[in-house]
Amino acid sequence: MDKFGLIGNPISTSLSPLLFKAGYAGRYEYDLIEDSVFENAYDKFLKGYKAINVTAPFKEPALAKADMATNSCMKIGAANILLKTPDGVEAHNSDFTGIILCIAGALLPGIFMEYHSGVSANNPMIGIQRTFLESLPDIFPTKPEALVVGCGGAGRAAAFAAAELGFGVSLMNRTQSKAEEVAAGLGNDEMKVVPIDDFVKEFRHCDIIIYTIPTALEAISRLTAADFRGRDRYASGRPGKVILEANYKTPSFSGQILSRLEKYGCQYVTGRRWLLYQALTGYSIMTGTDPDFSAMAQRI
Repeated sequence: MDKFGLIGNPISTSLSPLLFKAGYAGRYEYDLIEDSVFENAYDKFLKGYKAINVTAPFKEPALAKADMATNSCMKIGAANILLKTPDGVEAHNSDFTGIILCIAGALLPGIFMEYHSGVSANNPMIGIQRTFLESLPDIFPTKPEALVVGCGGAGRAAAFAAAELGFGVSLMNRTQSKAEEVAAGLGNDEMKVVPIDDFVKEFRHCDIIIYTIPTALEAISRLTAADFRGRDRYASGRPGKVILEANYKTPSFSGQILSRLEKYGCQYVTGRRWLLYQALTGYSIMTGTDPDFSAMAQRI
């Protein structure tokens, strides 16, 4: 029987095994392969597993080990799936596809189920992205703007995904030189790097904020009603701003801040939703068969 798993450190509280077992009704094994040394975890993958998910801090070394990689992996510089094939180990990035689905689903409600129902989970991405790009002028009268906070593997995937969906992208990182390096690596001349001290200013200006760092910036607590409302430039009744956060264990947008953003018409997309969508697309790549999305969604 094919075996699957997750490598990273630490991963003991990961929801991935729960989602995988729900998606396939326990037909496959899915193990947590926790090790502080990447080479040890990678060796276990080679010896006993058909495919693995990869999480921090191993996404960059995982890509370096692969014999082949998708275009999104190469652009992002990180992989969260390694798959054995007859031609060698192939790298994929379902963080990227998960973000595409989160953004499209937030601004075009129902689009995911429209394309997913009765179709392989690998194929709807093309239709969803095409429909989103065609619909963008109806949602935003002018080019929409995305702020990506954090430039780790998830942040790089977020920046690439937002740009692919037609957003102007601003990158922000605690170490600005890293943001500049990431922007250059993604090869998008229109991508901007902004100082992290300008968080509130950029938050107010942008239409979507993708927050990928694991801790809360102090500036989050200072956000006001005007910051959440953003620019009144929408052509439809969509929420005034979309906030997508990667961290589902200890989210930075919680408590009073979460109540405040919802009060002023923002839409908050949780890290659990991101995890669900990246798991859906990722697990089908790993196994070659579609997981049960409804069963997975019930566990999130």
